[in-house]
Amino acid sequence: MAKQDISIKTPNGICKAGLFRSARPGKAGVILYMDAFGPRPALDGMAERLSGEGYSVLVPDLFYRAGAYGPFDAKTAFSDEKTKAELMGLIGGTTQDMTIADSGVFIEALAGEGITGPIGTVGYCMGGARALNAAAAYPDRIAAAASFHGGNLASDAADSPHHKAASIKARVYVGTAGVDRSFPPEQSARLAEALRAAEVDHVLENYVGMAHGWCVPDHGVHDKAGAERHWRRLATFFGEALA
Repeated sequence: MAKQDISIKTPNGICKAGLFRSARPGKAGVILYMDAFGPRPALDGMAERLSGEGYSVLVPDLFYRAGAYGPFDAKTAFSDEKTKAELMGLIGGTTQDMTIADSGVFIEALAGEGITGPIGTVGYCMGGARALNAAAAYPDRIAAAASFHGGNLASDAADSPHHKAASIKARVYVGTAGVDRSFPPEQSARLAEALRAAEVDHVLENYVGMAHGWCVPDHGVHDKAGAERHWRRLATFFGEALA
């Protein structure tokens, strides 16, 4: 399905987004929360593939408040001091609370496009925590939330998703990189305990041998076999949770 460029009005400006409509109307919608490098062809391809599973997929630009930025090369952006500084400014300037507020507008935008069924969220890298926090903030609309190589899912920060586990009604799937400094084993254990204590239906799966970013095709650490495994898990997860 071809990409439809849409503009979403928020209290803080205009958020550009790509909408990939399902060829099979009447199914659920999915919000895809980007990684640190912003909307780009790699994420468009992922959204298009997900729409082929029967979901209408929205890919919003979470950095819209910053105005023009990038584009970034996911393979080299963090190794160049100038682009690294720009990226860190964008990430630091886009708080979890900002994205949580925006997520309500994203849900309304999907409804305005006729997509009124259950909502799933999926996030990569910095988007992982945002996908889970959105589920906590909008429990009556978001039925499934997934994170892949998401960072700081159970950190000491006040906006860490594990603090909000009791508000989540969605099913949760977390796919972790085998070695990931942004989500070490102690955070994984903390998140699992919080979700279990809150009686959230959840799965945490460790992708042994995968590096942070393995799912996204333009990352230098992209792993084809690992990415395909992620697609199988995501299709099954959404297929069950958003039915």
